[in-house]
Amino acid sequence: MTSGDPGLHASAVAVGGRGLLITGAPGAGKTTLALEMVALGAALIADDLVLVERRAETGGTARLWVAAPPNAGGLVEIRGFGLVRLAATGGAPLALVADLDQAETERLPPVRQRVLSGIACRAILCKGKPGLAAALTCMLRAEDWPGADLFAGQ
Repeated sequence: MTSGDPGLHASAVAVGGRGLLITGAPGAGKTTLALEMVALGAALIADDLVLVERRAETGGTARLWVAAPPNAGGLVEIRGFGLVRLAATGGAPLALVADLDQAETERLPPVRQRVLSGIACRAILCKGKPGLAAALTCMLRAEDWPGADLFAGQ
């Protein structure tokens, strides 16, 4: 995305310096998942609107970076409570996309990818998965996980 792009209707958190983009239809649970992960120690990046930008790294490789739009960092709408501003981090390199619209059908799924701005990123199908916040938090903290080789140098 470029600076003129409106961003994605999504949420984003960071765990151990690795960014997670949470995607799904309205009402799919993006904010709920982000809040559950924050309660487990993740850092909030953005809710409802996430900027995804392509950044050049040293050595000429490109990476995706997730961040909040200006003046929106930490702002979360908690249904039934209203708008709340939480402490937020400025952004993080994107390591994983959690898709709340599709359910995984395989116990040991293949490495799935989502391409954003021409860059492949590891994606997980998460619809209906119990314990999702804990699983994603642990996965992002892990030293080695399926598809981690896509993010060498992170």
